[in-house]
Amino acid sequence: MPTRQPLTFGAMPMNTQSTPITLIGVPLEEGSGRRGAGMGPTALRIAGIETTLTELGHRVTDGGDLRPAPAADLPDDPQAHNLKIVGAFTRALEAKVYDVASSGGFPLILGGDHSLSMGSVSGMARHAAEVGRPLFVLWLDAHSDFNSPATSPSGNIHGMPVAFFCGEAEIANVLQAGRPLVDPTKVFQVGIRSVDPREREEIREHGVNVFDMRSLDEQGVAAIMRKVLDTVGAANGLLHVSFDVDFLDPDIAPGVGTTVPGGATYREAHLIMEMLSDSNLVSSLDLVELNPFLDDRGKSARVLVEMAASLFGRRIFDRPTRAA
Repeated sequence: MPTRQPLTFGAMPMNTQSTPITLIGVPLEEGSGRRGAGMGPTALRIAGIETTLTELGHRVTDGGDLRPAPAADLPDDPQAHNLKIVGAFTRALEAKVYDVASSGGFPLILGGDHSLSMGSVSGMARHAAEVGRPLFVLWLDAHSDFNSPATSPSGNIHGMPVAFFCGEAEIANVLQAGRPLVDPTKVFQVGIRSVDPREREEIREHGVNVFDMRSLDEQGVAAIMRKVLDTVGAANGLLHVSFDVDFLDPDIAPGVGTTVPGGATYREAHLIMEMLSDSNLVSSLDLVELNPFLDDRGKSARVLVEMAASLFGRRIFDRPTRAA
């Protein structure tokens, strides 16, 4: 049997026994329009994310939770709800992710609603620009999140992050003008099954790569992931993975405020994470939209921890048996 090569993250190969992972808690719920996601980071910690990754041989540092004060310079915007709070988190997380990545670490963001990706992806985009490598984004989600304040039916910012980090949803002066952006053609959205009509036009116009659930059924997860990984590898790119709980079918992970039936299965999701691990291309990870208030005895938090474990090297034959 061939020897498995050490995982590599970002620009530098790292031994599996010393991969420096920094946990960054983002207790943000104001982008979603409902309460509960702010408890997500605590739930993931209780579910054992630090212990799990440490037992896999990684060096893990918990950087605690970000707690920025609301950004007083940002306006109140009826088309972008809670902008002062979401904007403050965006700024703080962009800076933190950039610092961790620039120091050779792996930022693992514990959310929190999906508006936090405005900060995490922007921080990785700044790092990627500095090291001269393109940034790709794998968006595992039921929603495409390509709305802007002008197109959003709800005004909830968690539906806008992809448009924001692609430069198609400038929201006041949340981040400085001229910042590095993500090319929309380098965004791969997998598992999509709920898109607003105007959003559909925007993602088609800007060339976002969308693999909806029909694509998964027809082509299979492995074939789609090979396309994504071959594209990223050929470009010597960095890959940011953003994993929304609602990517999974709600029967598997009910702890989310925006459930959409017909999501990915447990095995499909694990296969994606295992292929990502094998690729040695992933440089950062979001775990988002976990709402413990809506969960079933921590079920969704445990599933997210298991997904992270697959990304960081656990294989199916290594999984512990768990009592019902």
